[in-house]
Amino acid sequence: MSDHIYKIMELTGSSSTSMQSAIENAVARASKTVRDMRWFEVIETRGHIEQGTIKHWQVTIKVGFTLNE
Repeated sequence: MSDHIYKIMELTGSSSTSMQSAIENAVARASKTVRDMRWFEVIETRGHIEQGTIKHWQVTIKVGFTLNE
């Protein structure tokens, strides 16, 4: 197994359906321009409430990706 070096970026995804969808939206969008993403860590979760129901989720994640040689 080789040693790995990671670069970490911070993303905030949003969704009107769930926290998981917010994370998936952030990762899917980043994958269009960032290669070799390997892991994520949830660092913050927020939501918008209207009339007693959750209307929107925002989830901030740290994403680690390997650096190219």
